[in-house]
Amino acid sequence: MCIALDDIGGEERLRDLVRSFYDRMESDPDVYELHRLHFRGHGLDHTRQAQFEFLSGFLGGRAYYRERFGHMDLREIHAHEPIRLADVEMWLATFDAALQEQGMAGPVVERFRGTLARAAHRLINDLPDWRAETTPGASPV
Repeated sequence: MCIALDDIGGEERLRDLVRSFYDRMESDPDVYELHRLHFRGHGLDHTRQAQFEFLSGFLGGRAYYRERFGHMDLREIHAHEPIRLADVEMWLATFDAALQEQGMAGPVVERFRGTLARAAHRLINDLPDWRAETTPGASPV
């Protein structure tokens, strides 16, 4: 059974969830490695918006991300970043914490979590991990 955007409360509820997720990423030292993955990209402000746009389309709402970028291929979107199992687990745990913060629970949310977990695990790759070559707090390349 597919999860629909309306099942989780619509666009505003999704915006709140994405905000909670990225607020955690910016403020929780335990997820610093996830935050670092965005240093070399467009930054978290861009990512916050892109995440909302992607998830809206992913959940059957307006496909903002596809409208802007022409596709919604998760592997292509993340192809430039080293993603390890630890990164996926950290991302999912951070997303779970954001779901809890937003009071989102129940069977629909569990299905959503399962779908996200399957998608996230498909992103694991073997690209060289530049994070191992830099020291925490150093300016990224």
